Amino acid sequence: MIIEETLRQRLSRIVIADISTACTGNNEAKTTLFSMIKHNDDRVAYNALWAFTHLPAADLKWLAPRRDILIDSLLATQHMGKQRLLLTLLENIPDTADVTRTDYLDFCLSNINSTAPYAIRALCLKQSFAVCRHFPELLSELQHEMDMMQYGELSPGLLSAWRNVRKKVSRLSQARSK
Repeated sequence: MIIEETLRQRLSRIVIADISTACTGNNEAKTTLFSMIKHNDDRVAYNALWAFTHLPAADLKWLAPRRDILIDSLLATQHMGKQRLLLTLLENIPDTADVTRTDYLDFCLSNINSTAPYAIRALCLKQSFAVCRHFPELLSELQHEMDMMQYGELSPGLLSAWRNVRKKVSRLSQARSK
């Protein structure tokens, strides 16, 4: 079972793998771990999120009904590491047009051209597309943000995300025009 004391420590990949193994297929363990993501101690919350990113895809589906909680946590935290992990988890949870949260979209769009770390900017770019692809009017706003990115400094990873999203936007626009 996952205990808070374990999450208070600096964890190795081996310990994270052990926590992930303990949670695989075990909803009680996942519930316990999930309760730690809002812990007052940033290390405990960060480690809990880090452990969740190591769960198999089948177990990440368990997070889908908790998507709003993850988004609320993302919007509430200033901890860049927790933001990155939350965005990573949200990227692995499929969204649909009927569960669009505008506050989440605003967060993602505003971070695309911010001074946030490149990983957060790339994840926000991907998540913005995931939401905007359902709405043509929002897609044009995303394209505007992406056009502005050309004038800033882009890391190789952010540039790759930019190119991939640009291709997806182009394909989607072509499909809608037919």
